[in-house]
Amino acid sequence: MTATDAPIMIDAARTRASLPFDRLIPALREAYASGADVPLRHHHFIPQPDGTTATILIMPAWRRELLGIKIVTIFPENGKRNLPGLFSSYLLCDGSTGQHLALIDGNEITSRRTVGIAALGASFLARENASKLLIAGSGRIASLAADAFRSVRPISKVAVWNINRPGAERLVAQLRADSFDAYVAPDLEKAVGDADIVSCATLATEPIIKGTWLKPGTHLDLIGSFTPFMREADDEVFRRARIYVDTMDALKESGELLDPIRDGVIVPGDIQGTLAGLCRGEHKGRGAASEITVFKAVGNALSDIASASLVYQDFTDPSRSAKS
Repeated sequence: MTATDAPIMIDAARTRASLPFDRLIPALREAYASGADVPLRHHHFIPQPDGTTATILIMPAWRRELLGIKIVTIFPENGKRNLPGLFSSYLLCDGSTGQHLALIDGNEITSRRTVGIAALGASFLARENASKLLIAGSGRIASLAADAFRSVRPISKVAVWNINRPGAERLVAQLRADSFDAYVAPDLEKAVGDADIVSCATLATEPIIKGTWLKPGTHLDLIGSFTPFMREADDEVFRRARIYVDTMDALKESGELLDPIRDGVIVPGDIQGTLAGLCRGEHKGRGAASEITVFKAVGNALSDIASASLVYQDFTDPSRSAKS
């Protein structure tokens, strides 16, 4: 690529094809083990006429010979417009010169690395024989959860709950077409009690998961809330569980942890470890089979640049292009 070349445009289909979970999850594990420079991301909140709040996120990172910036817009009410709640783009640059190398579909990077991180966390925290998965939510990220978790645990049944039943029905139809034994969960409390792994990928602003519903040995994955105004789990969840986070930034960004800390339910010292610590072997992860574990992720630019690097390698490596 010369200095006058425009950045390569890599669309959603090509991005998606480069990030199968059996390839992405090991790459994320290596990235979290080795680290990168990841400044705290920028949040900008935009009040909407209907009383909701939209968000702009700007997420930079640099690692080895590359640097990148992701720009994300989140509009929680877009479901009423038949639009995704999140849009994003990823700009990948040369780490030595700053030259813009590629503009990559950020929606695919965000959704796939989000569930990839969740599955990576579960590889340390869920019971090895966990086979029953409950997905709360039915959007883009929720739609990928079964495939991601099946790459690390022997998932045999998938229940789907959504606040709007038609959304759950659509996702179940998709999962069945992909050969999953999937069904709609009409009763969230019962579905939580039946599950080995509960994965929440919603934009909830009030808790939907109660700690009293969780049976011993459950792993709860919270990947929906990423601002101080959002929560998916109540205080009792955090009283009962051993808590892990993707990064300690979760304590600054998510209402999931900010609220219980503010109210004295937990203290920062109750956090058992981070994803990087798990990947480096600094934390042991799950202990007793009966313990309840929680993995709270807010997303991190390290996972974005690791994902973008895989996509760019595929696009620029002639041998990979010939195979695709």
